Amino acid sequence: MFRSIIDTYRRSFSGLSRETWLLATVILINRCGYMAVPFMSLYVTQHLHRSPSDAGLIIMLFGIGSIAGAAVGGALTDRIGHRPVQINSLIAGGILFLLFAYVTHFATLCVLSLVISFFIESFRPANFAATHSYAKPGTNTRSYALNRLAMNIGWAVGSSLGGFLALVDYQLIFLVDGGISILAGLAVMGLLPRARGAMRKLKEKAKGVVTRRPWQDALFLRFMALTTLFATCFFLLFRIGPVFFKEEWHLNEGTIGLLLAFNGVFIALFEMVLIARLEQRRPPLQYVIAGALFLAASYLFLALPVALALFGALMSMLLFTIGEMFALPFINTFVISRTSEHNRGQYAAGYTLCWSCAQVIGPAGGFFLAERWGYNLLWILVFALLLLAAWGFYFLYQRARHEVPLRTASA
Repeated sequence: MFRSIIDTYRRSFSGLSRETWLLATVILINRCGYMAVPFMSLYVTQHLHRSPSDAGLIIMLFGIGSIAGAAVGGALTDRIGHRPVQINSLIAGGILFLLFAYVTHFATLCVLSLVISFFIESFRPANFAATHSYAKPGTNTRSYALNRLAMNIGWAVGSSLGGFLALVDYQLIFLVDGGISILAGLAVMGLLPRARGAMRKLKEKAKGVVTRRPWQDALFLRFMALTTLFATCFFLLFRIGPVFFKEEWHLNEGTIGLLLAFNGVFIALFEMVLIARLEQRRPPLQYVIAGALFLAASYLFLALPVALALFGALMSMLLFTIGEMFALPFINTFVISRTSEHNRGQYAAGYTLCWSCAQVIGPAGGFFLAERWGYNLLWILVFALLLLAAWGFYFLYQRARHEVPLRTASA
């Protein structure tokens, strides 16, 4: 039995390119410092002693900057390549986080949130395109899953460390995050190979080739709308959840950090094996539907009474994490299946925009509802919205089954 489990893990990680492993290493470094964003709402409410609605405003502005960053990052990726976009976004974002630690003026913090998120989010479409660029043929889903493994190991380290740093001094969260982001940018510069002349060759190859743009792809536009709904609900556990755990369920920052870390540890242990077993067995959207249903169930546990706080938090995080493992890798697979080498950055930007818009809609709307009608109503509404998202992905899947492909992405 144990040999079978070990063999499954070995097969899950075999056949990936050296560059894919190097990219995952960079992501791991970056994510080990990714602690400022999940603790930002607590920083505003607990350290700066401002209202939850002010925290919602900061996070909403963070989302607005993300929208611009995703659009610009995707365009630049297709124009100058993924490597320079990743380097510049990581280093600039890190420097701004160092500055954020020393600013207490609220209006200035709002501006910084906008600018920081611009650079952070411009990294994502470039990183998305880089993953496909470095993947060997037939290993796309596992390459993205390896990146998610690196992200979630880093998330586990960063979240737990962030929780304990918050107990000491909230400023340390932003200093450590900024320093590690700069280190990750330098790692991209030193570890990932230059694609000498690659962009020039790609532009020559693209001459006379008609490629589909995301806004010309009706099915992808429907997918973007559903993904925005899904992502809006997804973000609430990590943006509003920490404030709920602290103020309503009276959990301390260390416990909250460990709860967030549980998400990353569970994914690190099981996602690659799950993907290796599920990949190419069913269409990606079927797994996305299952993921949305698991996420829906997870929010019901947040409506439990405070006497069951720790049980409710653990069960919610467990179901949420299972749903995440089903949904996110196969959402990536669906996106990449609709691209070619000439439009990958634009599709990556369109996909990233869904998550950026969700960062605007989710926290601001969620804090508004929670302040006026209570958290229980919010969690029930999120449950209903995720059921709606699952229903929408099902009909999208039915349409995709009967679609004649315009262009097949290179493997």
